[in-house]
Formats: sequence, structure tokens, C-alpha cells
Amino acid sequence: MRLDRFLSNLPHCNRADARLLLAAGRLSVNGQIERDGRRDVREFDHIELDDETLQAGKPARYFMLNKPAGVVSATEHPEHRTVLDLLHEPDKHELHIGGRLDLNTTGLLLITNDGLWSRRLTEPRSRLGKVYRVHTEQPITPEYGEVFARGLYFAYENLTTLPAELQILASHEALLTLHEGRYHQVKRMFGHFQNKVIGLHRERMGPLQLDPELAPGQYRALSAEEVALV
Repeated sequence: MRLDRFLSNLPHCNRADARLLLAAGRLSVNGQIERDGRRDVREFDHIELDDETLQAGKPARYFMLNKPAGVVSATEHPEHRTVLDLLHEPDKHELHIGGRLDLNTTGLLLITNDGLWSRRLTEPRSRLGKVYRVHTEQPITPEYGEVFARGLYFAYENLTTLPAELQILASHEALLTLHEGRYHQVKRMFGHFQNKVIGLHRERMGPLQLDPELAPGQYRALSAEEVALV
């Protein structure tokens, strides 16, 4: 919320008081004097009035995981292990997954407690490409790329997919870049050609590439530089 609204929600502080405190330079956010009441503040920000802490701010956390097959992209599940079960971190209940993968799809998952950050990464309007390595049962021909670039009509949702880019690597292997995340989208796109996907691995989400040092099931924290890319 805006800083002036945050202040006016405090006991014994109304909007007029908030404006006076800001104008006097008595408020600091993350150690810096802040006079602009329109500034957005979040639960991660440390806010002080003079030397009194109004909000301690909790750490924002960002993790990259190499998801193995057979693990569910969920915070809890009655039958399968979840990706959160792979994390050895405190307060895992505060974390959520940015861009889920199907049970048997492997590769890059991003896990965070920062909802705005993950929305920027996954919203279709952001148009950040998600790159998948696809292995198929039948050969992949150049026609696939032409059709995917035009978009495919999905009758169930009554929509046409956004244009996607296909790079054929071998007769049965390709890289597919999507700019949205529809239900079983990759499998359905190749299913248009009656070609079954037998292996699916996500390598990239927007500017973030899966760390090649991470074995399936391993994870690491993102660097500040990686977080700032999104």
C-alpha cells in the first residue's frame, strides 16, 4: 500500500499527521529518509519513525529448483511429494510457486514469497518466453514451427494460443518457446500433429536460465542480480 495510507492506519495517526511526519523527514524506508507518501511499501520494507520501528520487514526469498519427475508443483498433496518437500528452508508455508510444471515435466521452477515478482514473471501480458526442451515419439517437421508461429485454436478454452517459436534440434527433439501457460499446452500443441511428447524439460523462464550445476531435486537461492532481471 502507499506509505501515507500505511501511516494513517496506525493508532493515533490520521492522514494529516501522516503528511506532517513525511514533510518533516521523520520517516525512513530501508534506512533512507522518505518524504513521498505515494511511495508503495510492502511487507518486505523496514519502516521507521525517528528511531521507532513501525515495520521490521521480512526477508524476500527467491529460489531456483531443478524439478524432478514425479514431484507435484504444489505446496501440499495427499499422494505425491511436492516441490516444497525438496526445500530445507524455514517457514516453507510462506512460499509459493511461480509457474507450475506437470507431474512428469522436469526442469526450472522458481519459488518465492514475493507475489508481485512471480506475477511479473508468469503473467501472459509480460510476454516473457518460457523455453522447453521437447522429445517426441514421432519426427518433428518444419510444418510444426509454421503452425505454432500462427497460433493453435484450443476449443476447450475457445482461444487461440499466442505465437510460439520452435527450434528443431534433431528429428525427435526441439526447443519450444511459449509466452503463456495453458493447461498441458506443449503436449496439446504437439498432439495437433498426433505426435506424443515423451520428454519435457523447462530450461528458461524469461531471463532466468536453469543452473546446469543443479541436479534433479537440488535448488539454490537466486542472487540479487538474478532477482533484479525480472
